[in-house]
Amino acid sequence: MQRRSLIALASFAVLTGAPAFAAGDIKIAHVYSKTGPLEAYGKQTQTGLMMGLQYATGGTMQVNGRKITVIERDDQGKPDLGKSLLAAAYADDKVDLAVGPTSSGVALAMLPVAEEYKKILLVEPAVADAITGDKWNKYIFRTGRNSSQDAISNAVAMDKDGVSVATLAQDYAFGRDGVKAFKDALKKARIVHEEYLPQNTTDFTAGIQRLIDAMKDKPGRKAIEVIWAGATPPFNALAAADLKKRYGIEVFTGGNILPAMASYKNFPGMEGATYYYFGIPKNPVNEALVAAHYKEFKAPPDFFTAGGFSAAMAIVTALKATGGDTATNKLIKTMEGMSFDTPKGKMTFRKEDHQAMQSMYHFRIKADPAFTWGVPELVKEIKPEEMQVPIRNKR
Repeated sequence: MQRRSLIALASFAVLTGAPAFAAGDIKIAHVYSKTGPLEAYGKQTQTGLMMGLQYATGGTMQVNGRKITVIERDDQGKPDLGKSLLAAAYADDKVDLAVGPTSSGVALAMLPVAEEYKKILLVEPAVADAITGDKWNKYIFRTGRNSSQDAISNAVAMDKDGVSVATLAQDYAFGRDGVKAFKDALKKARIVHEEYLPQNTTDFTAGIQRLIDAMKDKPGRKAIEVIWAGATPPFNALAAADLKKRYGIEVFTGGNILPAMASYKNFPGMEGATYYYFGIPKNPVNEALVAAHYKEFKAPPDFFTAGGFSAAMAIVTALKATGGDTATNKLIKTMEGMSFDTPKGKMTFRKEDHQAMQSMYHFRIKADPAFTWGVPELVKEIKPEEMQVPIRNKR
């Protein structure tokens, strides 16, 4: 009798279109740098992810009656650890999908794991182009910006005839991919030197001297493009070198977390392009994030908080479209070409490589005494359709 009842229920589900998947919790693993060199970034992403899930589900943490649970795992910024943690999350914790990681090096180690277990990895915020480029597979989606989006938007500020450019970057995937993409984006300015330093560098003396030697005698406008992530950025050291006054060398860079941008106050008028600053986007989702963050932390949301929030919006948008069905192939089909609202406005997953197409913001730094950081004032929103972001995978 019991067997006949089960068969009848299954038949009813097929006939009525009712979900035939297991109606348990929707399990999400968040593998990120809870500790390690990028700890500050990882913690912001986690905060944003949880705030975004609350917002996107109207505070219920449910989609179609299924509760969303998030399992946190600390990769410590170590590629081998991130790889094993993701495998355990898929195999032992039976998560439906995963989010993370913080580091590009960790992300590159994790990509084959998603393919092996045939489960989605939503990359946020790791940046290296290779993630949605030559190391990509169909289980990888990314809400974070990639190196090309950073590079194309940053090139807007300095790509002029007669400009000599040197780069200062960290010697790992984020830095090297960032420089490559930046070089590819420049059409008029000329790269005259590339300086790579260890990821954990704290003494920039020798590197800055090499930059000075390469730039000081160049005619015309001279600029250093800084591509750096982590707790000790080089901006205080660059300011101490007094490059503009002594050698006519300007400094350009992208956005960063607010504590790191304290050193930007030394460079009023400095230009660049950023992924996010809480005061720039004007839309209801950003207003909700800013209000919720001020309420909970008495401070504005930061660079990577917005990224975690965007990842949550993508996940819930996809789950609502599938009626809560977490079958991987159904999610992939739903997410390819899918648009979703974020604190930055609308993003769209490009079908070819699952990279989120999104706006970037050309800024100019203002040293406002009301803020402890250099304030990036909007010069121009660079919209997705204005950026020719290369498709670098082999699909």
